[in-house]
Amino acid sequence: MTIPRGTAQSPKYQRLAADLRRRIAEGEFTTAAALPVESELERQYGVARNTVRLAVDVLVNEGRLVRLQGKGTYLREHPVLDHRAYGPVPRLEPQDPAPLDCLATPSAVYRGEADDSGRELTVDFEMMIVRARVDIAERLGLRPGEAIVVRRQLRLLDREPYSIEESHYRAGLAAGTPLMEPDQIDGGDEAVLAALGRTEVGAVDHLVARMPGPEEAQWFQGGPGVPLVVQTRVTYDRRGPVRVIETRYSADRSRLVYGVGDLAARTTLPAPAAPVDPARADAP
Repeated sequence: MTIPRGTAQSPKYQRLAADLRRRIAEGEFTTAAALPVESELERQYGVARNTVRLAVDVLVNEGRLVRLQGKGTYLREHPVLDHRAYGPVPRLEPQDPAPLDCLATPSAVYRGEADDSGRELTVDFEMMIVRARVDIAERLGLRPGEAIVVRRQLRLLDREPYSIEESHYRAGLAAGTPLMEPDQIDGGDEAVLAALGRTEVGAVDHLVARMPGPEEAQWFQGGPGVPLVVQTRVTYDRRGPVRVIETRYSADRSRLVYGVGDLAARTTLPAPAAPVDPARADAP
């Protein structure tokens, strides 16, 4: 077995890591058995032990592999969950047109997706009154540093950290409502907003990828090289912005699904097969 040729600037251990990624993606390794030990990889590729160790370190840092003391190196098992990041616009009046898909989805979507995948969803709630960050204030039409209400949801799937969601509200909108309580609300926050006459009818999403900060890395318990996908959603009613929802996902466990355009024909076709998670390729 040989290491694929790379550019002159590509170190040998990086090319070895790339070939190991390929073998993982093609299902050569399974979660049930340890990968070949370093001496075996050294023999397969004809490279020095340190080259093998550095290549494996790269994949450990990416969250693809995990070393278990006294047992060996295994594929890191992280089931990936699809999150439907869009849903139907609610009708404000009975005579309104049939609902279209948009980006405003209730929290119940997460519960349904967990149930469909046979996984247990648990959520911890917190409520905080903080000073608005510059970007949050700008999106809500506030001055930086104004007091806002933040409702935080820490979601876990089968006790594994899944997402951190923070909904930011103007203090005047949340005052005197259940949004000020650190508890889950029947019908979700959307029910409170509707009762206040602030039914969300649309949203704009901003998606970025970045590395986690120390507290985020500690909570998500991901590999040191695994980034976060950060979805910042600004929701609107017919009067203007209602709230800013910032949700952080570990990139190796989540996939955001969006619909664009007329999807009527999609309901008449077989559902597309879910992409295979390389880390679970041949899992029993």
